[in-house]
Amino acid sequence: MAVHRTKSSQRSSPDVERLVADAISLAASGSEVEDRFWEKRLDTRLLRLLKSQNQNAIDAALDQTFRINTVAFEVLADCAETLAESITVEHEGQSWDVLLLALPIVAHTRYQIPSGALPVNLIEATASALQNSIASTDTRLAIIPWLYSIDQMPHSHCQTRILTEALASAAITSSEVKLELRDMSETIAVLADPRFIIAAIAAPSGMPLFRWQAEVPVRQERGVSLIGWQNAMHEPIANLLPGCEFELLLPEAYFTNCRLADKHVRPLSIRAAVNFLESTLGVLPAGLSCVVAAFGEEQADEYRISFSLKGSSEVVYGVIWPLYDRESVANDALNDLSDDESPMKRIAEALHDAGVEDVFRHAMLFDPELCDDCGAPLFPDRLGEAVHAEMPDDAPTQQPLFH
Repeated sequence: MAVHRTKSSQRSSPDVERLVADAISLAASGSEVEDRFWEKRLDTRLLRLLKSQNQNAIDAALDQTFRINTVAFEVLADCAETLAESITVEHEGQSWDVLLLALPIVAHTRYQIPSGALPVNLIEATASALQNSIASTDTRLAIIPWLYSIDQMPHSHCQTRILTEALASAAITSSEVKLELRDMSETIAVLADPRFIIAAIAAPSGMPLFRWQAEVPVRQERGVSLIGWQNAMHEPIANLLPGCEFELLLPEAYFTNCRLADKHVRPLSIRAAVNFLESTLGVLPAGLSCVVAAFGEEQADEYRISFSLKGSSEVVYGVIWPLYDRESVANDALNDLSDDESPMKRIAEALHDAGVEDVFRHAMLFDPELCDDCGAPLFPDRLGEAVHAEMPDDAPTQQPLFH
């Protein structure tokens, strides 16, 4: 799946078996000539499934390769994402290459992070900044007039392909983006979260999409493009997100930037939680204690972090640190701190950076339980129980939900 790790109980079908076999064959290929053979076959199968909206088969193949051959999983995931977020379109005798872009804004606040319809002046500023700092010459753009939260984004490859096709047409013909935006799901109120502007960029086939692909004098390095983008967009985004601190990431391909933004927001979620508890309960970071544990059915899909007041066993707050498709942790290394890239090491460092020193780490895998009454995730206490996070009775009310 695009952003979140998928699980499928579907029995293996011929479509799934062929996808898995082709992905394993491509992963084992020893030459570019053979690579092209398997890539063409894999792309043909995937494109047929995308057009028929058969996401179940793609998910089942991804789940199977993830379990048995991680290299094949990477190959299959890359191919599926490429076909979902990019397309070649013929228009008036001209062939166009189109790529779906995610423009991430990683934000945190003590209040609430806005989402919803974008004003015209913001869309115009975005188009200008893209053309001046990101897009190569002779490119065309289409921008959705909506500020997305992650829960409003298309997560499946099939949904993303539909969006890519719609924006490709709008970009190439310089026409209005025709999407139904009125029935968007409600945004979950959290204190640290990415927001996205979604766009498509189109260029004549074989021509560069981005400035860092172009020849001199148009060419500029990614770092220069990022600085130009951030400088141009800081004031418009600051006006759009009052009361928020934020970071603008480089506009890039949809799936890559969805993962990148969510990874950027994870340590910010911890810092935002500590800031929230300090302002709400009047407790300094040193007065907090945390319990960290991995949650998942057969393997770790996420870590949940419980916050308590020092000296109390009551969990007052919880934060989730999700793992994504390309991240995995062995069940015998769930609380490992020896690997600098391990999730537990990163969580411990984020807590330390936020001023929390009292951290207890569970070595067991917890079931990903939710509250039967409200559906909120349960968080680990020191005794190994998954419990509801409850603010003290005398805490201020009407605070944003933050899990």
